[in-house]
Amino acid sequence: MLVHAQPGDPNPGDPDPGAANPGDAVFLVCQRFFRDYPLAVRRHYAEFRYGSMVLASRGPGTGPARFTVLVMERDDLFVVRPWDRREWPRVEIRRGQPVDPRLARLIESSVPVPRDGALLGWVNGGQVGAILIAYGRLPEPWEDASAVPGIAVLPPAGGNPARWPPLSGGTLEERRLWEHAAHGQLADLVMLIGRQAGLAYWVPGALGDDGNCIVIPERLGSDGCWLLAGVYADHGALRAGVQVPTASQLLAMPGVIDLAWGLPG
Repeated sequence: MLVHAQPGDPNPGDPDPGAANPGDAVFLVCQRFFRDYPLAVRRHYAEFRYGSMVLASRGPGTGPARFTVLVMERDDLFVVRPWDRREWPRVEIRRGQPVDPRLARLIESSVPVPRDGALLGWVNGGQVGAILIAYGRLPEPWEDASAVPGIAVLPPAGGNPARWPPLSGGTLEERRLWEHAAHGQLADLVMLIGRQAGLAYWVPGALGDDGNCIVIPERLGSDGCWLLAGVYADHGALRAGVQVPTASQLLAMPGVIDLAWGLPG
């Protein structure tokens, strides 16, 4: 069941003395998230061992996801807060401590989101059929929190749409992403392109608005996963029939970024 604070409703972080229950199960779910979803973990600068991740919870139907932030502060302490910090106060989760059932349902119905800036490959038969870019920088308390996490899908320009990831309503849902990852269809492309300059280039706004492109000058491959040379373009622009410039034209545009240094923040 989805829990989200609405005007006049109790906040998930407010105590409910009549409904509190032991928090061991929720604590173990939080541990499992950090153990089983390393691509979702954002490491903190002050301490590499601990970090945070964003969780997405979707209700029945095709409604938008609700996002929360899960922070591992210590081995024995997790903290949960809403994406928009103004909605409800942060809540601590410790082994053996009570957890409100509404918060428990929220955590147990959630799925981790790939961390902001993650560069992933959708693998089909050993070949990367699309490049996936996770975005969703955590907003500061004073910032607009309306920009929520998502996953941009960039298939090869001119490629076969049948090889694209399964998109629901034009988006790639997190739960389906991890299900396919469990079958070996997700690769961390940083291992391919993030260690040497000149292997991949990010061309922001190449197709107007949010229509971005990635240029791979030469074929890359490692451990049964290969990335063909070419232009990878935003799937929405490809569906709309936008004309995609050639690789040489894209690389001549202003603002090109070598992905050896990561995506811009």
